[in-house]
Amino acid sequence: MEPQNYEIKRAEIVKAFKEKLSQNRALLKQRIKLSWSNWGFGLESLDKTAQRLNRNHIEWIELHGNRYGKDLGYRSQEVLKILGRYNIKVAGLCGMFSRDNDLAGNSGIVRQQAVDYLRRQLDLCHETGGTYILVAPSAVGRPQPYDDSEFDRSVETLRLVADDFIKAGVHAAIEPIRSAEVSLVHTIADARRYIQAVNHPGIQHINGDIYHMGTEENHYAESIVNYGNRLVNLHFADTNRGALGTGMLNVDTIIHALYLIGYTDEEHFVTFEPLGAGGDPYPAMYGRPDKDKLDRLVSRTAKYFREREEEVLSI
Repeated sequence: MEPQNYEIKRAEIVKAFKEKLSQNRALLKQRIKLSWSNWGFGLESLDKTAQRLNRNHIEWIELHGNRYGKDLGYRSQEVLKILGRYNIKVAGLCGMFSRDNDLAGNSGIVRQQAVDYLRRQLDLCHETGGTYILVAPSAVGRPQPYDDSEFDRSVETLRLVADDFIKAGVHAAIEPIRSAEVSLVHTIADARRYIQAVNHPGIQHINGDIYHMGTEENHYAESIVNYGNRLVNLHFADTNRGALGTGMLNVDTIIHALYLIGYTDEEHFVTFEPLGAGGDPYPAMYGRPDKDKLDRLVSRTAKYFREREEEVLSI
C-alpha cells in the first residue's frame, strides 16, 4: 500500500533526524525545556501553580501577561520569591490581546492601550528574567475583520514598541492563531510576512501553537522545520486541546522536528497550554480552578511528553 502524503513527510523528517543524530550524538545530552502557560489555571495562586509544576518536574513557567494597569498584575519581586521556592524560572509571558488592546483596532484609543499594555509586560518580563512575550497581531475572540486596513494598522502599532523590545532584551514572539479566533495571521508563513512588514530587528520571532497549526498548517513538523530559525516557543496540546495522549497528535514526529532544528538551547521552550476546545479561550483566565483536574492535566501531559521524547531518542 502506498503511504499517504502526511506519512511521506513524516518519514522524511525522521530520516533527516536520524542522519543528524548519527553525525552529532551530543544532541542526546540536552533535553527540550518544558514550560507551562499559567493563565489557563484561572484564579489559582501562583504558589499553588508553582508547587504543581515542581511536582511534575517542569522547571519553567510562561506567566500570564496580567499587568493590565499600574495597580493590576504580578509584582516582580514577589513572583521571583514564589518561583524561587520551587526552582521554577520564567520562560516568557503570554500576551493577552482582546478588543480592549487590539493592535489592529480601528480606534486610536484601543491601539494606544495596546502599546501601553505591551510596555507594562516588557517591564514584567525583563524584571523576572523572561526571554519572550507572545504577541497576537489582532484581538483573540474577534475573527471578523473590521476592514481591509487591519494588517497595516497592526504593523504600525507594533513598530511603535519595537525599540522597547530591544532595550528590554526580550523577543517579540508573533503567534499565528486559527481563523476561528482571530482576523489576522493564521499560519507561520503569515507570521513571517507580518514580521517582514514590521521590518525591525526587535520583531523577529514566532510563537508556534500546535493546536492552531492543526487547523492552519499543512503539516505540523514540516512547518517547524521550515521556520525553526524564528521559533522561540511552541505551545503544546493534543488535537482535542487537552492533555497529551488524549487525542490523535503524533507527538513523536514533532519531537523529531524539534531536535532536527536544534531546539534544546537556553532560549527555546515547549510550553503546554491545553485549554480545551472552543472559539474564545479567554474566559478560562477568570475561572475557578479545579485542583484535582489540573493536577491530572499537568501530570499526564508532562509524563507523556517525556516518555515520547525518550522513545524518540532511544535509537
